[in-house]
Amino acid sequence: MRTSARRSPHPVRPDHPPWPYDLLDVHALRRTGWRPTAIREFVLKVHQRCNLACDYCYVYELADQSWRDRPTVMSAEVCRAAAGRIGEHAREHGLDRVSVILHGGEPLLAGAGRLVRLIGDLRRAMPDGCELSVGMQTNAVTLDEPTLARLSRERVRIGVSVDGRPEDHDLHRRFRSGRGSHAAVDRALGLLGSARFRSSFAGLLCTVNPAADPVATYTGLLEHDPPAIDFLLPHANWAMPPSRSPGQATPHGDWLAQVFDRWYGAPRQETRVRLFEEIMSLLLGGSSRSDQVGLSPVAVAVIESDGAIEQVDSLKSAYSGACDTGLNVLTDPFDAALDHPGFVARQIGLAALSDECAACPIHRICGGGHYAHRYRPGEGFRNPTVYCADMRVLIGRIRHRLSTDLDPMASR
Repeated sequence: MRTSARRSPHPVRPDHPPWPYDLLDVHALRRTGWRPTAIREFVLKVHQRCNLACDYCYVYELADQSWRDRPTVMSAEVCRAAAGRIGEHAREHGLDRVSVILHGGEPLLAGAGRLVRLIGDLRRAMPDGCELSVGMQTNAVTLDEPTLARLSRERVRIGVSVDGRPEDHDLHRRFRSGRGSHAAVDRALGLLGSARFRSSFAGLLCTVNPAADPVATYTGLLEHDPPAIDFLLPHANWAMPPSRSPGQATPHGDWLAQVFDRWYGAPRQETRVRLFEEIMSLLLGGSSRSDQVGLSPVAVAVIESDGAIEQVDSLKSAYSGACDTGLNVLTDPFDAALDHPGFVARQIGLAALSDECAACPIHRICGGGHYAHRYRPGEGFRNPTVYCADMRVLIGRIRHRLSTDLDPMASR
């Protein structure tokens, strides 16, 4: 696969890095019998702008600023085309389930009416026997009861971004005026957690902040009684490494390890934590459904507000245009993306890892870490994650706790 003898037939930006765009021969890979995994999750960027100004946002604050040149809101034409292409892909591959995530920017800015019409387009486009699940990731500051009632009737599962305690959340997740957003989010979470709307509550997404107390952050999130929590490492790479205080070698890993100890050591399960559960599954010989860990194929595509078919949008943190494929739902099927080197690199598991990662004893668990965090200018994405040492700390802690509990059972 390390050859540039045959390029992908898809247009590739001249500033894309060598891996995977020059060094991954998709044609040779196909000749070995490898076949791509069909896309099962589609992220629709229904609104390009946001009503918050979070200082760590990969859309607005980091390398890629393509949002400036895209339509503010996804048009009816693009909505119908996206729905049709998703249905087409499900039909071609005989999929029994497809997931669509309404995203942004801030998806609620598109308006409940537009979202409901889009969901109707999606449901009508699905082939017989294919179940459509619709989710939304939102900052929730405008999520009121009438909107929630309409989304609930459409069976939309809603995930909310919130960073723990009010003072920690408001430090980074602010309105453009500088005012913190936690009070507005707290009101929305009160609605989502109520008996009427509980079935619509998917969970919370929290960005790891080593400056905040880890256990206090976790218990602050628990106050909202979430069905699940997902922790996300701040987007960073080898050109833009994560911030670390002097003397702190692995602050993010240490932070997550303390949260894990609190979560795992609770007398009963208080909530699910996706990252921890995925690592535990991998340590016990299972697979992962998360793109943060493991070697399972990533089967996700993003549709931008202008219809562009793109790679996972966290790549926007690497360099300008990192998500580009040159494809668009107005003109191209999703199958065209399955031969794009950027998509293929996320589906070939061990073959996409650097030599250093492949030699690592925990490579099957870590999976090289989050793909966006592997980027190094001039090389691309075939590197260890910039959080390599942090991942070793977290995985080591989880393995130790599991081994301690399972060893006495094995000796019975």
